[in-house]
Amino acid sequence: MTLAKSRTKEKKLVIVQLSGGNDYLNTVVPYNNDLYYDFRPSVSIKPEDVIPIDSNIGFRTHMEPIKRLWDQGKVAIIHGIGYPNPNRSHFRSMDIWHTALPEDIGTEGWLGRTVRDLDPTSENPAKAVNFGRGLPRALQCRGIPIASVGDLSTYGIMTDIEDLKMREYALDSFSKMYGGIQGKDAVMDFLGQTGLDALKGADILRKAPELYSSTVEYAENPIANALKSAAQVMFADLGTQIYFTQHGSFDTHSGEIFKHDLLWSEVGGAVGDFYDDLVEHNRQSETTIFIYSEFGRRIKDNGSGTDHGSGGVAFLIGDSVNGGHYGEFPSLEEDQQLEGDLHFNNDFRMTYTSILEQWFDLDAAEIVNGRFEKFDLFK
Repeated sequence: MTLAKSRTKEKKLVIVQLSGGNDYLNTVVPYNNDLYYDFRPSVSIKPEDVIPIDSNIGFRTHMEPIKRLWDQGKVAIIHGIGYPNPNRSHFRSMDIWHTALPEDIGTEGWLGRTVRDLDPTSENPAKAVNFGRGLPRALQCRGIPIASVGDLSTYGIMTDIEDLKMREYALDSFSKMYGGIQGKDAVMDFLGQTGLDALKGADILRKAPELYSSTVEYAENPIANALKSAAQVMFADLGTQIYFTQHGSFDTHSGEIFKHDLLWSEVGGAVGDFYDDLVEHNRQSETTIFIYSEFGRRIKDNGSGTDHGSGGVAFLIGDSVNGGHYGEFPSLEEDQQLEGDLHFNNDFRMTYTSILEQWFDLDAAEIVNGRFEKFDLFK
């Protein structure tokens, strides 16, 4: 249910999922805590390599672009984020985050339900876009069209047909084929509408790259390409409000020092460039970036990496964000651990609720399956 639809029109949410389980302790580093180095003799960030936030914690290397925004009061760090009875399976934990159902198996995603409330009549098939292959569970919701883009530069229906008239003929046939099956039965209706929505969404989004102009030079890696594509769609003013992408794998069981360093080099650089693009196009006040992972890693290293844990960290970034610390940094003391893991101290649905109600002015209860306390995340 929309509480104030007029205020949601220009607001955008860009979600970056760090798939595989990002190592909280090597992202926001307790560099002044001896226990951290005791538990991680092989897989830890040296104090001299930390980018200090204060005298106790700091960002890991390659998070300089995020530290720059932190210094400007534009980054919220959500410490100890998680959920009760944590599950250390990638698939199950990700499913929990995507459906907002820790105890049950859900069929609809929280972002799909958000799109349903933002666009109740499904007028815009590009209201939400996934940048990547497949469609994440978070965006799935029956009857809600969602575009999923592997490569925006080649995205579309039958784009390999070079002759314009031939393509128009093929697309007309495609449209009639799907349109002709409407009304036969529920399954065929669903397939038909999906096809028509795909046709509409493809032709809307394929225009975005040619309208884009920027002085920002993104790196050549998947997360940078995805965020550049998000910028292209955003600046084309297609009415897209939700942008989803993921990067990984953050499943650093071995070789973590090198792998985690490379991953954050890519993520940090891409987020910094994307934010600079927002500023260049004067979209920074209407855009919020949400970065999260399905769980953190174990407190003790395994000699070369870290194994699946529980309590994690998330970030909210933007000009409209109330920068600062939310939740508490979990204790490393052994009697405060959860079977060798960091304890979560705030439910991820608190953050979802804050985003939905404070940013989009939506009633969050039906979307996140309950009522939860909120952080004061937005100005």
